[in-house]
Amino acid sequence: MLSGLRILDMASLAAAPLVATYLGELGADVVKLEQPQGGDPIRGWGAQKDGIGLMWKSVSRNKRSVTVDLRQPEGQDLARRLAATCDVVISNTRPHTLRRWGLDYDRLRAIDPRIVMLHVTGFGLSGPKASRPGFGTLGEAMSGFAHVTGPADGPPTLPPFMLADGVASLNAAYAVMTALYHRDVHGAPGQLIDVNLIDPLVRLLEQYVLTYDQLGVVGQRAGNRWDISAPRNTYQTKDDRWLAMSGSAPTVALRVFRAIGRPDLAEDPDFADPVRRLARAREVDEVVAEWIAGQTLDEAMAVFERDEIAAAPVYDVAALLEDDQIRAREVFRRIPDADLGSMLVQAPVPRFSGQPGLVNGLGPRLGEHTTEVLGELLGLSATEVDDLRSRGVV
Repeated sequence: MLSGLRILDMASLAAAPLVATYLGELGADVVKLEQPQGGDPIRGWGAQKDGIGLMWKSVSRNKRSVTVDLRQPEGQDLARRLAATCDVVISNTRPHTLRRWGLDYDRLRAIDPRIVMLHVTGFGLSGPKASRPGFGTLGEAMSGFAHVTGPADGPPTLPPFMLADGVASLNAAYAVMTALYHRDVHGAPGQLIDVNLIDPLVRLLEQYVLTYDQLGVVGQRAGNRWDISAPRNTYQTKDDRWLAMSGSAPTVALRVFRAIGRPDLAEDPDFADPVRRLARAREVDEVVAEWIAGQTLDEAMAVFERDEIAAAPVYDVAALLEDDQIRAREVFRRIPDADLGSMLVQAPVPRFSGQPGLVNGLGPRLGEHTTEVLGELLGLSATEVDDLRSRGVV
């Protein structure tokens, strides 16, 4: 679907490179620019097998790895020339460093006014913190996410995965496509897209801002409860497993009461009325938890599925991979790989009726495509690339 679109991925680690990953799954040609010494740090991030970073393999699927030393003037010139062959340039280098290298948007726009540049940073390209380095953890803290996550009597809680990076990458991916549409359909020039690791996550937490602005209330941690829905929690079963339930729709909550043998609560105005029920959320939880504690997970789920109640098992990764819904939709694919033999990775998430997403290969070896890409896009001969390599430029 995006065949003919070329992306220069000059970024590292998670948020910005994920944008290129999404576009590559839809057919874009993604050229991944890496430093010759070590490459993208995500190669060494997280779990490893035989010295191979597993997250690198998935995040860098469908990409061509080209090594260019951006700290050298010759490397900077190569990067500018490569950018001139691309529709989109993606970076997460701090703004003052990009300017020093001559790879900032103003410099690239002077070469090609149609270029779309995505710049992902910790704090954004404006404001007093713009020049500071930032990681997803800081976004999860400053957005308010950590403050409202965790038990009421526990500390602020950070997620054990790249939440802020992931949310930022999704915002940035649709922003890139919007800028390309604006350029190609409306005949506009390219533009700079400014995405940070705080704003996108704040957008998902906006209810706390609205409540504070209008009611002066500062939201607090409440564990797995949520003050807009009851019952809503995780519940332990007789066989020491867990399920999650949401009674967000009023009719679902009433079905829960009847399913667990408490039709009296469905008739009691304090529990039947959605607003009044929230004031008694703790009692609702206790009633539901007591019933679930007397059932195995399979027994409880059989009742809830029969009565069309919104409940689901709390899976670990092994159970996730065994689920019949996940298997039927082929959410995960096993992809051959030269380094690992094969690897199970998640398939592209959006499902298009006309064209499936692509996983043609997993993360390449460092500089695997340097000679190929510099020859194809810049017309350099193998001898010229070898000379640059001998001098540490690539």
